[in-house]
Amino acid sequence: MANIPEKIQTWQMVQPFSKDRETGEVTKGKLEKTEIDVPELNSGEVLVEVAGCGVCHTDLGYFYHGVPTVNKPPLTLGHEISGIVVAGDEKWIGKEVIIPAVMPCRQCLLCKTGRGNRCLAQKMPGNSMGIYGGFSSHIPVPSIDLCEVKDRGDIPLSNLAVVADAATTPFQAAKRADVQVGDNVIVIGVGGVGQYMVQILKALGANCVIGIDINQERLDTMLKNGADFVVNSMDKTPRDISGELKAYRKENGLPTPGWKIFECSGSKPGQELGLGLLSFVGKMIVVGFGPQKVEYSISRLMAFDAELIGSWGCLPEYYPSVLSMVTNGKINFKEFVQTRPMSTIAEAFDEAHKKSPDKRIVLVPDF
Repeated sequence: MANIPEKIQTWQMVQPFSKDRETGEVTKGKLEKTEIDVPELNSGEVLVEVAGCGVCHTDLGYFYHGVPTVNKPPLTLGHEISGIVVAGDEKWIGKEVIIPAVMPCRQCLLCKTGRGNRCLAQKMPGNSMGIYGGFSSHIPVPSIDLCEVKDRGDIPLSNLAVVADAATTPFQAAKRADVQVGDNVIVIGVGGVGQYMVQILKALGANCVIGIDINQERLDTMLKNGADFVVNSMDKTPRDISGELKAYRKENGLPTPGWKIFECSGSKPGQELGLGLLSFVGKMIVVGFGPQKVEYSISRLMAFDAELIGSWGCLPEYYPSVLSMVTNGKINFKEFVQTRPMSTIAEAFDEAHKKSPDKRIVLVPDF
């Protein structure tokens, strides 16, 4: 236990943004640099020295949009974490690891039936692990769920923090959709999660991968990283987009039924588009989160014999497979990550909130 620091240095969310319903007055959110206690480590727990923590859309939802956390502020956000084990379970000390964004209890019915990614007692850094999150110098976690990084080549350990969510969430979604070699798929929104969704689907053997977004630069990048065809949906109706896809299918001899649609934008237009494109014996997998409501006639699911599926997080068991895709070059990782000092967390949050960055921001501790 000699490597345990006296205190954990951290950036806490003291209060999120809020809006008074009657006056409309906005109370600005607050992030504060502080120190918190290092808890006594129990059997099977370790203390990880954080190498990097990614800024996720979920963190921004907690901070800017009132999405509730299980543990109330003050608490430290951040759930995309990589680091080095410095104390606790002896067999893990000194190892480089990725901490899963959701860690199941492994005891409940959901865990025992293969659905532990949505375990109701799961631990999630920056949400349901007390005050502990990844925007810190250290974090205590269970060792059973850790993903060891054995050979990362020239990829910095800090950058691999993105594997903890942005790169593994799409893998779980592909599993939920039962993606098979030869499938034809559509990815709506090729930003922070969608860019990995495209690459993972191609790596898993999808025949045709179509990317849809409002950002042409992102779409052009996807054409170099797994997409066979792209559609810029800016200022286009679902009917317009459907027409472009129909023409592409006809030109390339692709079938109309059976397409699997992955909605990664979390936006209302993206969700409405996905539902509009869902057709005979197809599947739509909701990967991105948004607070808006979308109207849809669910009888269409019956008429099309189609499926509408949600997907949450990723089972820790899948992490080694995704990490292998990254280190073996099946997923282009290096071009989609940027690192910044953790002391710039307020600026990074503000920037990512205004416009989703093309490269995931990973904050590196500089306490």
